[in-house]
Amino acid sequence: MKKRIGSYPRVRIEGGGRAVVSQAGGVLLVETVRKAGLDTAISAALTPWRKARAVHDPGKILLDVALAVALGGDCLADVGMPRAEPAVFGPVASDPTVSRLIDTLAASGEKALRAIRAARAEVRRHAWRLADREAPDAGGTVTVDLDGVLVIAHSDKEDAAPTWKRTYGHHPLMGFVDHGPGGTGEPVAALLRPGNAGSNTATDHITATQLALAQLPKKYRRGRRTLIRTDSAGGTHDFVAWLAQRGRWLSYSVGMVITEAIHQHVLKVPASAWTAAVEADGEIRDGAWVAELTGDVLDGWPTGMRLIVRKERPHPGAQLRLTDADGMRLTCFATNTLGPPIAELELRHRLRARAEDRIRAARATGLRNLPLHRTAQNRIWLEIVQIALDLLAWMPMLALTGKARLWEPRRLRLRLFTAAGQLVTTGRRRILRLARHWPWTAHITAALDRLTRLTDPG
Repeated sequence: MKKRIGSYPRVRIEGGGRAVVSQAGGVLLVETVRKAGLDTAISAALTPWRKARAVHDPGKILLDVALAVALGGDCLADVGMPRAEPAVFGPVASDPTVSRLIDTLAASGEKALRAIRAARAEVRRHAWRLADREAPDAGGTVTVDLDGVLVIAHSDKEDAAPTWKRTYGHHPLMGFVDHGPGGTGEPVAALLRPGNAGSNTATDHITATQLALAQLPKKYRRGRRTLIRTDSAGGTHDFVAWLAQRGRWLSYSVGMVITEAIHQHVLKVPASAWTAAVEADGEIRDGAWVAELTGDVLDGWPTGMRLIVRKERPHPGAQLRLTDADGMRLTCFATNTLGPPIAELELRHRLRARAEDRIRAARATGLRNLPLHRTAQNRIWLEIVQIALDLLAWMPMLALTGKARLWEPRRLRLRLFTAAGQLVTTGRRRILRLARHWPWTAHITAALDRLTRLTDPG
Protein backbone atom coordinates (compact mmCIF):
# COMPACT_ATOMS: atom_id res chain seq x y z
CA MET A 1 0.00 0.00 0.00
CA LYS A 2 1.42 3.35 -1.10
CA LYS A 3 1.45 6.26 1.29
CA ARG A 4 -0.74 9.10 0.13
CA ILE A 5 1.20 12.37 -0.23
CA GLY A 6 -1.65 14.69 -1.29
CA SER A 7 -2.53 16.48 -4.50
CA TYR A 8 -0.53 19.67 -3.99
CA PRO A 9 3.16 20.26 -3.30
CA ARG A 10 4.26 21.47 0.11
CA VAL A 11 5.89 24.87 0.07
CA ARG A 12 7.84 26.39 2.93
CA ILE A 13 6.78 29.97 3.63
CA GLU A 14 9.21 32.63 4.79
CA GLY A 15 8.73 36.38 5.11
CA GLY A 16 11.22 39.06 4.18
CA GLY A 17 11.39 38.61 0.39
CA ARG A 18 12.91 41.59 -1.39
CA ALA A 19 12.21 43.24 -4.74
CA VAL A 20 9.03 41.18 -5.20
CA VAL A 21 6.01 43.10 -6.47
CA SER A 22 2.46 41.80 -6.13
CA GLN A 23 -0.32 43.24 -8.32
CA ALA A 24 2.43 44.01 -10.84
CA GLY A 25 -0.13 43.98 -13.63
CA GLY A 26 -1.55 47.12 -12.07
CA VAL A 27 1.03 49.03 -14.11
CA LEU A 28 -1.52 48.76 -16.94
CA LEU A 29 -3.91 50.97 -14.97
CA VAL A 30 -1.13 53.35 -13.91
CA GLU A 31 0.00 53.78 -17.51
CA THR A 32 -3.61 54.32 -18.59
CA VAL A 33 -3.92 57.08 -15.97
CA ARG A 34 -0.77 58.70 -17.32
CA LYS A 35 -1.65 58.50 -21.02
CA ALA A 36 -5.23 59.69 -20.49
CA GLY A 37 -4.00 62.58 -18.35
CA LEU A 38 -6.34 61.61 -15.53
CA ASP A 39 -3.76 62.34 -12.81
CA THR A 40 -3.14 65.92 -13.87
CA ALA A 41 -6.83 66.61 -14.57
CA ILE A 42 -8.03 65.34 -11.18
CA SER A 43 -5.20 67.12 -9.37
CA ALA A 44 -6.06 70.41 -11.07
CA ALA A 45 -9.76 69.95 -10.32
CA LEU A 46 -9.14 69.35 -6.61
CA THR A 47 -6.59 72.13 -6.14
CA PRO A 48 -9.09 74.23 -4.07
CA TRP A 49 -9.18 71.41 -1.51
CA ARG A 50 -5.41 71.14 -1.08
CA LYS A 51 -4.30 72.55 2.24
CA ALA A 52 -1.16 74.61 2.67
CA ARG A 53 1.95 72.49 3.25
CA ALA A 54 0.00 69.30 2.52
CA VAL A 55 2.25 66.34 1.73
CA HIS A 56 -0.26 64.43 -0.39
CA ASP A 57 -2.10 65.87 -3.38
CA PRO A 58 -5.93 65.44 -3.08
CA GLY A 59 -6.16 64.30 -6.71
CA LYS A 60 -3.53 61.61 -6.16
CA ILE A 61 -5.33 60.44 -3.01
CA LEU A 62 -8.63 60.10 -4.85
CA LEU A 63 -6.96 58.27 -7.74
CA ASP A 64 -5.18 55.89 -5.36
CA VAL A 65 -8.55 54.90 -3.88
CA ALA A 66 -9.97 54.47 -7.38
CA LEU A 67 -7.01 52.27 -8.36
CA ALA A 68 -7.58 50.16 -5.23
CA VAL A 69 -11.24 49.75 -6.20
CA ALA A 70 -10.28 48.84 -9.78
CA LEU A 71 -7.96 46.16 -8.37
CA GLY A 72 -10.82 44.68 -6.34
CA GLY A 73 -11.10 46.80 -3.20
CA ASP A 74 -14.50 47.73 -1.78
CA CYS A 75 -13.72 50.20 1.04
CA LEU A 76 -11.40 53.11 1.79
CA ALA A 77 -9.06 50.92 3.85
CA ASP A 78 -8.23 48.89 0.75
CA VAL A 79 -6.02 51.78 -0.35
CA GLY A 80 -3.46 49.87 1.69
CA MET A 81 -3.02 47.58 -1.34
CA PRO A 82 -1.38 50.23 -3.58
CA ARG A 83 0.35 51.70 -0.50
CA ALA A 84 2.20 48.41 -0.11
CA GLU A 85 3.68 48.73 -3.62
CA PRO A 86 5.27 52.20 -3.86
CA ALA A 87 7.44 51.03 -6.77
CA VAL A 88 4.29 50.76 -8.92
CA PHE A 89 1.86 53.26 -7.38
CA GLY A 90 4.18 55.81 -5.77
CA PRO A 91 3.64 57.23 -2.26
CA VAL A 92 0.10 56.65 -0.98
CA ALA A 93 -1.55 58.57 1.85
CA SER A 94 -2.43 56.99 5.19
CA ASP A 95 -5.95 55.82 6.04
CA PRO A 96 -6.70 58.86 8.26
CA THR A 97 -5.57 61.24 5.48
CA VAL A 98 -7.82 59.46 2.98
CA SER A 99 -10.79 59.62 5.35
CA ARG A 100 -10.27 63.32 6.03
CA LEU A 101 -10.23 64.08 2.30
CA ILE A 102 -13.48 62.19 1.72
CA ASP A 103 -15.11 64.09 4.60
CA THR A 104 -13.84 67.42 3.22
CA LEU A 105 -15.12 66.71 -0.29
CA ALA A 106 -18.44 65.47 1.09
CA ALA A 107 -18.84 68.68 3.09
CA SER A 108 -18.36 70.70 -0.11
CA GLY A 109 -21.34 68.93 -1.70
CA GLU A 110 -22.10 69.73 -5.32
CA LYS A 111 -19.02 71.91 -5.74
CA ALA A 112 -16.67 68.95 -5.28
CA LEU A 113 -18.85 66.66 -7.39
CA ARG A 114 -18.89 69.16 -10.25
CA ALA A 115 -15.11 69.51 -10.12
CA ILE A 116 -14.56 65.73 -10.28
CA ARG A 117 -17.11 65.28 -13.05
CA ALA A 118 -15.66 68.10 -15.14
CA ALA A 119 -12.21 66.50 -14.92
CA ARG A 120 -13.61 63.12 -15.95
CA ALA A 121 -15.39 64.65 -18.94
CA GLU A 122 -12.18 66.38 -20.07
CA VAL A 123 -10.18 63.16 -19.81
CA ARG A 124 -12.90 61.15 -21.56
CA ARG A 125 -12.62 63.33 -24.66
CA HIS A 126 -8.86 62.76 -24.72
CA ALA A 127 -9.23 58.99 -24.16
CA TRP A 128 -11.68 58.71 -27.06
CA ARG A 129 -9.32 60.65 -29.32
CA LEU A 130 -6.50 58.26 -28.38
CA ALA A 131 -8.72 55.25 -29.09
CA ASP A 132 -9.53 56.56 -32.58
CA ARG A 133 -11.35 53.76 -34.44
CA GLU A 134 -11.84 51.79 -31.20
CA ALA A 135 -13.67 54.66 -29.47
CA PRO A 136 -17.41 54.28 -28.73
CA ASP A 137 -18.17 57.21 -31.06
CA ALA A 138 -16.11 55.88 -33.98
CA GLY A 139 -19.30 55.43 -36.00
CA GLY A 140 -20.38 59.02 -35.39
CA THR A 141 -23.01 58.10 -32.79
CA VAL A 142 -23.07 57.46 -29.03
CA THR A 143 -25.46 55.18 -27.13
CA VAL A 144 -26.19 55.81 -23.44
CA ASP A 145 -28.03 53.16 -21.42
CA LEU A 146 -29.83 54.13 -18.22
CA ASP A 147 -30.69 51.54 -15.59
CA GLY A 148 -31.32 51.33 -11.87
CA VAL A 149 -29.18 49.32 -9.45
CA LEU A 150 -30.22 47.97 -6.07
CA VAL A 151 -27.38 48.24 -3.53
CA ILE A 152 -28.01 46.30 -0.34
CA ALA A 153 -27.21 47.95 3.00
CA HIS A 154 -26.33 45.70 5.93
CA SER A 155 -26.45 48.52 8.46
CA ASP A 156 -28.57 51.61 9.06
CA LYS A 157 -27.01 54.10 6.64
CA GLU A 158 -28.41 57.50 5.74
CA ASP A 159 -31.18 57.29 3.10
CA ALA A 160 -31.20 53.49 3.19
CA ALA A 161 -34.80 52.28 2.84
CA PRO A 162 -36.83 49.20 1.90
CA THR A 163 -36.65 48.50 -1.84
CA TRP A 164 -39.27 47.21 -4.26
CA LYS A 165 -37.60 43.79 -4.08
CA ARG A 166 -38.20 43.66 -0.32
CA THR A 167 -34.53 44.24 0.43
CA TYR A 168 -32.99 47.20 2.26
CA GLY A 169 -30.54 49.74 0.90
CA HIS A 170 -30.20 52.27 -1.92
CA HIS A 171 -31.43 52.50 -5.50
CA PRO A 172 -28.89 54.45 -7.62
CA LEU A 173 -29.73 55.29 -11.24
CA MET A 174 -26.73 54.67 -13.49
CA GLY A 175 -25.83 55.62 -17.05
CA PHE A 176 -23.32 53.78 -19.26
CA VAL A 177 -21.89 54.49 -22.71
CA ASP A 178 -22.17 51.31 -24.78
CA HIS A 179 -18.92 50.30 -26.51
CA GLY A 180 -20.77 47.96 -28.86
CA PRO A 181 -20.16 44.25 -29.53
CA GLY A 182 -16.38 44.72 -29.66
CA GLY A 183 -15.96 46.31 -26.24
CA THR A 184 -17.49 46.83 -22.82
CA GLY A 185 -18.79 50.20 -21.59
CA GLU A 186 -18.01 53.11 -19.31
CA PRO A 187 -20.07 54.94 -16.67
CA VAL A 188 -21.25 58.49 -17.34
CA ALA A 189 -23.87 58.99 -14.63
CA ALA A 190 -24.55 57.82 -11.09
CA LEU A 191 -27.46 59.34 -9.21
CA LEU A 192 -27.61 58.15 -5.61
CA ARG A 193 -31.21 57.63 -4.44
CA PRO A 194 -32.92 56.08 -1.39
CA GLY A 195 -33.93 52.46 -1.61
CA ASN A 196 -37.62 53.37 -1.95
CA ALA A 197 -37.03 55.67 -4.95
CA GLY A 198 -39.41 54.90 -7.80
CA SER A 199 -38.21 52.97 -10.82
CA ASN A 200 -40.07 55.20 -13.29
CA THR A 201 -39.51 58.64 -11.74
CA ALA A 202 -39.20 60.99 -14.71
CA THR A 203 -37.26 63.69 -12.84
CA ASP A 204 -34.57 61.19 -11.83
CA HIS A 205 -34.24 59.94 -15.40
CA ILE A 206 -33.92 63.51 -16.64
CA THR A 207 -31.25 64.30 -14.03
CA ALA A 208 -29.30 61.12 -14.85
CA THR A 209 -29.48 61.93 -18.57
CA GLN A 210 -28.19 65.45 -17.91
CA LEU A 211 -25.26 64.00 -15.95
CA ALA A 212 -24.55 61.56 -18.79
CA LEU A 213 -24.70 64.20 -21.52
CA ALA A 214 -22.31 66.44 -19.57
CA GLN A 215 -19.73 63.63 -19.72
CA LEU A 216 -19.88 63.38 -23.52
CA PRO A 217 -17.95 65.51 -26.00
CA LYS A 218 -19.87 68.72 -26.70
CA LYS A 219 -21.07 67.66 -30.16
CA TYR A 220 -23.01 64.75 -28.62
CA ARG A 221 -24.85 66.70 -25.94
CA ARG A 222 -27.77 67.32 -28.27
CA GLY A 223 -28.95 65.98 -31.59
CA ARG A 224 -29.92 62.65 -33.08
CA ARG A 225 -26.37 61.26 -32.98
CA THR A 226 -26.91 60.50 -29.27
CA LEU A 227 -29.25 57.61 -28.45
CA ILE A 228 -30.75 57.28 -24.97
CA ARG A 229 -31.93 53.74 -24.16
CA THR A 230 -33.91 52.67 -21.12
CA ASP A 231 -36.16 49.84 -20.05
CA SER A 232 -39.84 50.40 -19.31
CA ALA A 233 -38.89 52.50 -16.24
CA GLY A 234 -38.11 55.34 -18.64
CA GLY A 235 -41.36 55.01 -20.58
CA THR A 236 -43.10 58.04 -19.06
CA HIS A 237 -44.72 61.00 -20.82
CA ASP A 238 -42.52 63.56 -19.07
CA PHE A 239 -39.22 61.82 -19.82
CA VAL A 240 -39.99 61.09 -23.48
CA ALA A 241 -41.22 64.67 -23.95
CA TRP A 242 -37.99 65.97 -22.40
CA LEU A 243 -35.84 63.84 -24.74
CA ALA A 244 -37.77 65.02 -27.81
CA GLN A 245 -37.94 68.68 -26.77
CA ARG A 246 -37.19 71.20 -29.51
CA GLY A 247 -33.52 72.17 -29.40
CA ARG A 248 -32.52 68.92 -27.69
CA TRP A 249 -33.65 66.46 -30.39
CA LEU A 250 -32.06 63.41 -28.82
CA SER A 251 -32.72 59.99 -30.26
CA TYR A 252 -34.38 57.57 -27.87
CA SER A 253 -35.34 53.93 -27.58
CA VAL A 254 -37.47 53.59 -24.45
CA GLY A 255 -39.23 50.50 -23.15
CA MET A 256 -42.97 50.80 -22.60
CA VAL A 257 -45.37 49.06 -20.25
CA ILE A 258 -47.99 46.95 -22.03
CA THR A 259 -51.14 48.85 -21.12
CA GLU A 260 -54.68 47.72 -21.87
CA ALA A 261 -54.81 50.11 -24.84
CA ILE A 262 -51.60 48.68 -26.31
CA HIS A 263 -52.82 45.16 -25.64
CA GLN A 264 -56.05 45.80 -27.56
CA HIS A 265 -54.16 47.30 -30.50
CA VAL A 266 -51.86 44.28 -30.67
CA LEU A 267 -54.87 41.98 -30.93
CA LYS A 268 -56.04 43.96 -33.98
CA VAL A 269 -52.74 43.79 -35.88
CA PRO A 270 -53.27 41.62 -39.01
CA ALA A 271 -50.98 38.67 -39.60
CA SER A 272 -49.53 40.32 -42.71
CA ALA A 273 -48.24 43.27 -40.64
CA TRP A 274 -45.89 41.15 -38.52
CA THR A 275 -42.22 41.01 -39.56
CA ALA A 276 -39.75 38.38 -38.45
CA ALA A 277 -37.36 39.60 -35.74
CA VAL A 278 -33.62 39.28 -36.41
CA GLU A 279 -30.50 38.39 -34.45
CA ALA A 280 -27.27 40.40 -34.22
CA ASP A 281 -25.71 38.27 -36.96
CA GLY A 282 -28.59 39.05 -39.33
CA GLU A 283 -30.27 35.66 -39.02
CA ILE A 284 -34.01 35.31 -38.38
CA ARG A 285 -34.88 35.07 -34.68
CA ASP A 286 -36.86 31.89 -34.30
CA GLY A 287 -40.39 32.34 -32.97
CA ALA A 288 -40.32 36.16 -32.74
CA TRP A 289 -42.09 38.86 -34.80
CA VAL A 290 -42.34 42.65 -34.65
CA ALA A 291 -44.97 45.16 -35.76
CA GLU A 292 -45.54 48.90 -35.49
CA LEU A 293 -48.64 50.25 -33.78
CA THR A 294 -50.37 53.36 -35.09
CA GLY A 295 -53.57 55.28 -34.42
CA ASP A 296 -54.99 56.67 -31.21
CA VAL A 297 -52.57 54.59 -29.09
CA LEU A 298 -50.07 57.40 -29.78
CA ASP A 299 -52.36 60.18 -28.59
CA GLY A 300 -50.74 62.38 -25.94
CA TRP A 301 -47.20 61.35 -26.83
CA PRO A 302 -44.64 63.60 -28.60
CA THR A 303 -44.91 64.03 -32.35
CA GLY A 304 -42.72 61.61 -34.26
CA MET A 305 -42.83 58.85 -31.66
CA ARG A 306 -43.12 55.31 -33.02
CA LEU A 307 -44.45 52.39 -31.01
CA ILE A 308 -43.01 48.98 -31.90
CA VAL A 309 -44.17 45.74 -30.32
CA ARG A 310 -42.63 42.28 -30.36
CA LYS A 311 -44.36 38.98 -29.79
CA GLU A 312 -42.33 35.89 -29.05
CA ARG A 313 -42.91 32.33 -28.02
CA PRO A 314 -41.98 32.11 -24.31
CA HIS A 315 -39.06 29.98 -23.25
CA PRO A 316 -39.95 26.55 -21.82
CA GLY A 317 -41.19 26.95 -18.28
CA ALA A 318 -41.71 30.73 -18.55
CA GLN A 319 -44.90 32.09 -17.01
CA LEU A 320 -47.16 34.18 -19.22
CA ARG A 321 -48.47 37.53 -17.96
CA LEU A 322 -51.94 38.98 -18.14
CA THR A 323 -50.77 41.38 -20.83
CA ASP A 324 -49.52 38.58 -23.08
CA ALA A 325 -51.71 37.41 -25.94
CA ASP A 326 -52.36 34.15 -27.79
CA GLY A 327 -49.63 32.37 -25.85
CA MET A 328 -47.05 34.92 -26.94
CA ARG A 329 -44.86 37.08 -24.70
CA LEU A 330 -45.34 40.77 -25.60
CA THR A 331 -42.78 43.56 -25.21
CA CYS A 332 -43.00 47.11 -26.46
CA PHE A 333 -40.75 50.14 -26.90
CA ALA A 334 -40.95 53.67 -28.27
CA THR A 335 -38.46 55.39 -30.57
CA ASN A 336 -38.21 58.47 -32.76
CA THR A 337 -35.73 56.93 -35.22
CA LEU A 338 -36.86 56.90 -38.85
CA GLY A 339 -35.42 54.96 -41.76
CA PRO A 340 -34.20 51.54 -40.57
CA PRO A 341 -36.61 48.57 -40.74
CA ILE A 342 -38.51 47.97 -37.52
CA ALA A 343 -36.71 44.62 -37.07
CA GLU A 344 -33.39 46.50 -36.89
CA LEU A 345 -34.83 49.02 -34.45
CA GLU A 346 -36.12 46.20 -32.25
CA LEU A 347 -32.71 44.51 -32.32
CA ARG A 348 -31.06 47.81 -31.37
CA HIS A 349 -33.38 48.14 -28.40
CA ARG A 350 -32.88 44.52 -27.37
CA LEU A 351 -29.12 45.08 -27.22
CA ARG A 352 -29.83 47.34 -24.26
CA ALA A 353 -29.40 44.12 -22.29
CA ARG A 354 -25.66 44.84 -22.38
CA ALA A 355 -26.36 47.37 -19.62
CA GLU A 356 -26.88 44.38 -17.32
CA ASP A 357 -23.25 43.41 -18.00
CA ARG A 358 -22.16 46.91 -17.05
CA ILE A 359 -24.12 46.68 -13.79
CA ARG A 360 -22.53 43.32 -13.01
CA ALA A 361 -19.11 44.89 -13.56
CA ALA A 362 -20.06 47.81 -11.30
CA ARG A 363 -21.15 45.46 -8.51
CA ALA A 364 -17.74 43.77 -8.78
CA THR A 365 -16.03 47.18 -8.66
CA GLY A 366 -17.07 48.91 -5.48
CA LEU A 367 -20.85 48.93 -5.91
CA ARG A 368 -21.58 45.73 -4.02
CA ASN A 369 -22.32 47.99 -1.07
CA LEU A 370 -21.87 51.63 -0.09
CA PRO A 371 -19.15 51.54 2.60
CA LEU A 372 -19.72 54.97 4.20
CA HIS A 373 -22.50 56.12 6.50
CA ARG A 374 -23.49 59.57 5.24
CA THR A 375 -25.15 60.14 1.87
CA ALA A 376 -22.74 62.97 1.00
CA GLN A 377 -19.80 60.62 1.58
CA ASN A 378 -21.34 57.87 -0.52
CA ARG A 379 -21.84 60.33 -3.38
CA ILE A 380 -18.07 60.81 -3.40
CA TRP A 381 -17.69 57.03 -3.25
CA LEU A 382 -19.88 56.71 -6.37
CA GLU A 383 -17.54 59.10 -8.20
CA ILE A 384 -14.58 56.95 -7.11
CA VAL A 385 -16.34 53.84 -8.40
CA GLN A 386 -16.98 55.55 -11.73
CA ILE A 387 -13.30 56.54 -12.05
CA ALA A 388 -12.34 52.91 -11.39
CA LEU A 389 -14.81 51.70 -14.01
CA ASP A 390 -13.52 54.34 -16.45
CA LEU A 391 -10.02 52.93 -16.09
CA LEU A 392 -11.27 49.36 -16.50
CA ALA A 393 -12.97 50.45 -19.74
CA TRP A 394 -10.24 52.72 -21.13
CA MET A 395 -7.36 50.31 -20.56
CA PRO A 396 -8.86 47.52 -22.74
CA MET A 397 -10.05 50.10 -25.28
CA LEU A 398 -6.54 51.55 -25.63
CA ALA A 399 -4.34 48.52 -25.03
CA LEU A 400 -6.07 45.16 -25.50
CA THR A 401 -7.19 43.44 -28.69
CA GLY A 402 -9.43 40.54 -29.67
CA LYS A 403 -11.42 38.73 -27.02
CA ALA A 404 -9.35 40.32 -24.25
CA ARG A 405 -11.14 43.62 -24.92
CA LEU A 406 -14.34 41.98 -23.69
CA TRP A 407 -12.91 40.75 -20.38
CA GLU A 408 -14.89 41.97 -17.39
CA PRO A 409 -13.20 43.29 -14.21
CA ARG A 410 -13.06 39.93 -12.44
CA ARG A 411 -11.20 38.34 -15.34
CA LEU A 412 -8.88 41.32 -15.80
CA ARG A 413 -7.90 41.04 -12.14
CA LEU A 414 -7.45 37.28 -12.23
CA ARG A 415 -5.37 37.17 -15.41
CA LEU A 416 -3.62 40.52 -15.69
CA PHE A 417 -3.55 42.63 -12.53
CA THR A 418 -2.58 39.85 -10.07
CA ALA A 419 0.53 38.91 -12.03
CA ALA A 420 3.64 39.00 -9.83
CA GLY A 421 6.91 40.67 -10.78
CA GLN A 422 10.45 41.30 -9.69
CA LEU A 423 11.83 44.82 -9.42
CA VAL A 424 15.37 45.09 -10.75
CA THR A 425 17.52 48.22 -10.47
CA THR A 426 20.26 48.62 -13.07
CA GLY A 427 22.14 51.88 -13.08
CA ARG A 428 19.51 54.61 -12.84
CA ARG A 429 16.69 52.50 -14.28
CA ARG A 430 14.12 50.37 -12.50
CA ILE A 431 12.79 47.41 -14.47
CA LEU A 432 9.77 45.35 -13.49
CA ARG A 433 10.20 41.78 -14.69
CA LEU A 434 7.00 39.77 -14.91
CA ALA A 435 6.86 36.03 -14.31
CA ARG A 436 7.82 34.26 -17.54
CA HIS A 437 5.62 31.23 -16.82
CA TRP A 438 2.44 33.31 -16.26
CA PRO A 439 0.12 32.47 -19.22
CA TRP A 440 -0.95 36.10 -19.75
CA THR A 441 2.41 37.85 -19.44
CA ALA A 442 2.44 38.37 -23.22
CA HIS A 443 -0.94 40.15 -22.97
CA ILE A 444 0.47 42.50 -20.33
CA THR A 445 3.69 43.33 -22.17
CA ALA A 446 1.89 43.83 -25.49
CA ALA A 447 -0.69 46.08 -23.83
CA LEU A 448 2.02 48.15 -22.16
CA ASP A 449 3.78 48.51 -25.50
CA ARG A 450 0.58 49.85 -27.10
CA LEU A 451 0.07 52.30 -24.24
CA THR A 452 3.68 53.50 -24.50
CA ARG A 453 3.22 54.33 -28.17
CA LEU A 454 0.24 56.60 -27.48
CA THR A 455 0.68 60.35 -27.49
CA ASP A 456 1.32 61.87 -24.08
CA PRO A 457 -1.32 64.37 -22.91
CA GLY A 458 -0.59 68.03 -23.54
